[in-house]
Amino acid sequence: MRIVSWNVNGIRAVAKKDFFKNIDALGPDVLCLQETKAQDHEVENELAKMTGYEAFFNSAEKKGYSGTALLSKPKPITVQNDMGVAEHDTEGRIQCAEFDAFYLVNVYVPNSGQQLDRLDYRKTWDADFLDYLKKLETKKPVIVCGDLNVAHQAIDLKNDKSNYNKTAGYTQVEIDGMDNFLNAGFVDVFRHLHPDEVAYTYWSYRFKARERNTGWRIDYFLVSSELMDKITGFKIHSEIMGSDHCPISLEIDF
Repeated sequence: MRIVSWNVNGIRAVAKKDFFKNIDALGPDVLCLQETKAQDHEVENELAKMTGYEAFFNSAEKKGYSGTALLSKPKPITVQNDMGVAEHDTEGRIQCAEFDAFYLVNVYVPNSGQQLDRLDYRKTWDADFLDYLKKLETKKPVIVCGDLNVAHQAIDLKNDKSNYNKTAGYTQVEIDGMDNFLNAGFVDVFRHLHPDEVAYTYWSYRFKARERNTGWRIDYFLVSSELMDKITGFKIHSEIMGSDHCPISLEIDF
């Protein structure tokens, strides 16, 4: 099974930028999208030409904000939205598809804000999301994919010193949050396979960041440790344009 995850930064915008050609080239069995920035029916309309997939959507109550979509060739047993915590469940950030051998969680983690005004909320979110994942894991192994909005280590962003504790995505609170996921038994697949490789998944639209490769690695696959021996491939598709993030893909055999 090939799973592709991509923060598209607006499904209506990316659909005009070779999106469908790129997805065809990636050939996902399951496609997880984040930051669709549209209501369910609008996302459904944009993706209508993607035949052969079962499609599921979770949009935010606030229009044009956040949102996730999951498209799957194999029919999931069930797909559930949100984590079941009221304060987190209005922004369309989580989808959980159950398959025979695992749960797949598509997630768009909240950004802590330009002024770090949501950092306290983010700390609560991370703790509650981890609790949600561990409850799932009591039943089946878990694959988490999406924009986790954190660069975990200095190697995961270009300018670590100038951003540390000043910029959302690289504060100690967020780093600690990722530590907690890994300490709880989840594996950062890319970093496990490539401990010393510099690679990014996000580049600001400003300052020619992508052209200069001034980026961040904030998009992840995290998996229950027991799944690691089943993973046969992982790739960051930095050559694919259309968003300020690039797609990432995981191949896993069962």
